[in-house]
Amino acid sequence: MVPLAPLADFSAIETAAIAGHLRHLPPSIAVWQSITSRVRHAHTDYDALLAEGYDQESARHFLLGEMNSKLAEWGCSQQIEMDEN
Repeated sequence: MVPLAPLADFSAIETAAIAGHLRHLPPSIAVWQSITSRVRHAHTDYDALLAEGYDQESARHFLLGEMNSKLAEWGCSQQIEMDEN
């Protein structure tokens, strides 16, 4: 799903995808959630926005374009839609 992701990111995504809280999901959904979470927390200012008092929905809204750019950079054919963010 992200063939051009750096190894460190890929390893973190893989670890998260097999974690207990995602294990009950179909593999494709668990991996997608792990990918988007990795991009959000490791490659955006999401956590800083939350610390500044933004709610999750607002912080995610502001970062949508940045997250989709990172996914494209990693060779991902999927993009994040506002309703799934």
